[in-house]
Amino acid sequence: MLTAYDYSMAKIVDAAGIDSVLVGDSLGMVFQGNESTLPVTLDEIIYHTKAVVRGVKNALVVADMPFLSYHVSKEEAVRNAGRMIKEGGAEAVKMEGGTLFSETIKAVVDAQIPVMGHIGLTPQSVNAFGGFKVQGKDEQSAKRIWEDAKLLEEAGVFAITLECIPDKLAQLITKSLRIPTIGIGAGKSCDGQVLVINDMLGMFSDFVPRFIKQYAKLNTEITAAVQDYIAEVREGDFPAGEHTFDMDADILEKLY
Repeated sequence: MLTAYDYSMAKIVDAAGIDSVLVGDSLGMVFQGNESTLPVTLDEIIYHTKAVVRGVKNALVVADMPFLSYHVSKEEAVRNAGRMIKEGGAEAVKMEGGTLFSETIKAVVDAQIPVMGHIGLTPQSVNAFGGFKVQGKDEQSAKRIWEDAKLLEEAGVFAITLECIPDKLAQLITKSLRIPTIGIGAGKSCDGQVLVINDMLGMFSDFVPRFIKQYAKLNTEITAAVQDYIAEVREGDFPAGEHTFDMDADILEKLY
């Protein structure tokens, strides 16, 4: 699983054979330049989901339910999740939180909307956590995350994202569930993995989490390409003849 936020990138990762594309609220940071995912709105997620869906032919498209889109009431959660499906074209939604939101998640599932859960480090709770920190390192928090996973499975989610938890805890949870786990910073024992596309391609340089592997350095390559473009334009090397259009000389003479 990888994130995508626009048609072009979605088309590329889908053609490469990715199983699932996540329209993540991570767009708030890597696309909009915010310090967290909290400012992202429902309308913004729907907008990006529409673009991604147009580029995907095979992969499962999952869209994040943004902060406060499901926190007020079950009815509002179902209504907003429905908008993600009807207007955005997503095939499933992802909702953060465990025990506190299990009943709300169940209500969305009961409305025939597939839900992927998300526990561990839940970015929408960054202020409550006191920052982006690894979760589940002590007995109390580890037990809470394990119980959250069980509750979400009972609520009917089809998969659970485990973010920034110890490898051994992720292994325990994965073995205890009947549904698949998707890890991000949770080790190799999960059934699948998800990364933010801008991180794994080396396009986002504000900070690089420990769990990220950069499979490319596009930041450097794009910078070099832009600098080459600037130089060629200033030197008159671009556009060259093969980049221009010709016209009949007789027609040109008639314009004088």
